[in-house]
Amino acid sequence: MSIGLSATASIGRQGKADRRLVIAALGLSQIIGYGTLYYAFSVLAPGIAKDLDWSREWVFGALSIALLAGGFISPWVGKWMDRYGAGRIMTFGSVAAATALAGCALAPEKATFVVGLIAIELASTFVQYGAAFALLVQIDDERAPSNITYLTLIGGFASTILWPITAALQEYLSWREVYLVYAAVNLLICTPIHFWLSTLSRPKGDERTAANQDASPKNVAGVLPVARRRGAFILMAIGFSLLSFINAATLVHMLPTLGALGLGAMGVVVSTLFGPAQVASRLTNMLFGKELRAPTLAIIAATFKPLAIAILMSSAPWIPGALAFSIIFGLGSGLSSIINGTLPLYLFGKDGYGELTGRIAAIRLTVTATAPFVYALLMENLGVTPALGFIVALGICAIGIFLFIGRLTATAGAAPTERVSADAP
Repeated sequence: MSIGLSATASIGRQGKADRRLVIAALGLSQIIGYGTLYYAFSVLAPGIAKDLDWSREWVFGALSIALLAGGFISPWVGKWMDRYGAGRIMTFGSVAAATALAGCALAPEKATFVVGLIAIELASTFVQYGAAFALLVQIDDERAPSNITYLTLIGGFASTILWPITAALQEYLSWREVYLVYAAVNLLICTPIHFWLSTLSRPKGDERTAANQDASPKNVAGVLPVARRRGAFILMAIGFSLLSFINAATLVHMLPTLGALGLGAMGVVVSTLFGPAQVASRLTNMLFGKELRAPTLAIIAATFKPLAIAILMSSAPWIPGALAFSIIFGLGSGLSSIINGTLPLYLFGKDGYGELTGRIAAIRLTVTATAPFVYALLMENLGVTPALGFIVALGICAIGIFLFIGRLTATAGAAPTERVSADAP
């Protein structure tokens, strides 16, 4: 459906005027999207394993396969967001998510369950942060960095809300019935939200049409000159992948790791601080970090993670040290979600943003899918301390990468940037 110039301008103004409502609605859809399509799985996994007569290891192995599939399709999803508009893609994604959840719930045996789980992760790429960030850029590119921060603040409550809700539902319903309930929630709540938001965003073609009619300059081209973009893209993808690996390995194995370090039952208490700390970091950045450049925020996020693990290694089984670990790691994780959306926009601008972030997501999700297995292998064969040491080393590498990216942007200075296609990096 083509959108006329006057309608496009009106839609853009409406999107800016309804900023709080847009972020609140999109935040609700992110809580539902992450909570039902990702976080609920860890709560339902024991019931799934029992029902399908499968070990938990194989159930989580199926999740890894599904995550890899989601990473594989991400670049294409990014292109479609640029071409057709992120809102339309998210509307389709909500319908697909509801269908996938229902299909997984009705799967009669293991093979069809795996197919359903893959469908869930494929649908996730259409509705979660990557798509939501692209939508915010298309609705209002000038305010997108701050809007992304507000959105991640709301989305940070997904695990806090959906873990206990899923556990409570499981007291009365089977895992299949829980998934059917969540299918209805995605269809009846998220689909209308995304359809409404699709009327506020503009596809790439419409943006360029409007730009040709509007001569007012906007600083949305990105800070890097063309010659430095490919190298910066590679570095950024590696840095994001390292941080995602650290996050996935640490969170999936947090309780076993804390137990192996001698914290016992206190490990559960320690782990509960992660979620609030994650939200607190986003709130702090929203209130006091407006002047921070995106590369600086990336360096801070990368520093928090290995620092937290180093504190845990050096202090365990001292409980205050473990509490400090959970808080500091949560702070780093919260900031990581923000830079996943803001750093690409800062470096490369809004043109081709969806495709660019889709390509990054493909790399990041592929690495993330291997993290729980690799960490478990290290912990089983070398012990918990060497496994944590490996994570710290990865974190130090990530710090170095983002320091170098920061230097690239600093030395770029006031050099003019050019608008380029998504193929430039």
